[in-house]
Amino acid sequence: MQPIHTLHDFFVRSGAEVRLYHLSRRVEPCEMATLEALETGSAPWPVPWQGQARLGLVFRLGDMPDPLIWFLALPLDEQGRLDPASRDVFVQRLLETLGRNVAKVGREDGQAVDNLMKDNPLAFTPSLPFQAMLHALASHDLGRAASSHLEPVEAYLSGQQTRDWQALGLQGLADFAVRMGDEERRQLARRLPDLPTEMLTSLCYCLEHVAIDDRLAQALRARGEAAAEAGDVETLCACIRAASTSEAAGDWFDSLLADAHACGPDLLAAIAARGWPLLEDGQRLPCYLERLASCEQADFMRVARDLALIPRLRLPVLMTLREAPADSPIGKRLAALTR
Repeated sequence: MQPIHTLHDFFVRSGAEVRLYHLSRRVEPCEMATLEALETGSAPWPVPWQGQARLGLVFRLGDMPDPLIWFLALPLDEQGRLDPASRDVFVQRLLETLGRNVAKVGREDGQAVDNLMKDNPLAFTPSLPFQAMLHALASHDLGRAASSHLEPVEAYLSGQQTRDWQALGLQGLADFAVRMGDEERRQLARRLPDLPTEMLTSLCYCLEHVAIDDRLAQALRARGEAAAEAGDVETLCACIRAASTSEAAGDWFDSLLADAHACGPDLLAAIAARGWPLLEDGQRLPCYLERLASCEQADFMRVARDLALIPRLRLPVLMTLREAPADSPIGKRLAALTR
């Protein structure tokens, strides 16, 4: 029998029912092949976050009645590839806890497996919106019912009930975001202008993880622009993040980046964190990096380095930095590093 060296090996050899989810920039499904490619060194991690590959693993071993959930943050090197030392220690601990015959792990081992997250340097605690979205997405993918919080959210957003919005739970908003269809998107786009600001912000924290249509993206843009006029930066950034899963947000990004006064550090961070796919543009990316370099409050090198870890952006980011004139904002930022 071949030895087990990786997390991928463990889950395959144990016969576990497992679903992986990215917990880096968005909560979204992750293929087992993506984890295998990272662990074998054949590919960098596609969506790193702050130098880590953040994963949610929802799995059931043997006859365990309910799935377990692990939150793991695997360290990456400067190329976005796995730094394996801490992973190796964790796999060794896993095998010592369960024994080498992982195919026989079952119900009685559930607590031991769960305890492996205690004092584990790879473990992390996602933010509450990320946890709610993972629960909503995993429940949907496993064919399970949504939480009891979904029904009142649906009733409120459809206008059937006018109950106090503060009674609506974050988990219900997450379930709604994951399960909404075309009709729910249309209803939400109509309701968006009138939603209380705090509820809108919480809803945006969920919408930023799911695909939305152009109509909803335009409604988010209108609400975000109204927030900008009122000086409400938090709501503006929430709307930017939520709209970023739509191609229609590209035009909004362009108009924002064209206005030097609009490009504060929070807005620039929102674009990088959730709108990175829209930076795959030969004109938009240099403009973004120029604005980032011009913003004194922004941590230019940290954000640029984080974007460069995304494989599809790595070369465009590096080329933009390399080709920047010495007297440009980017050139001046780079020159400051050598002083």
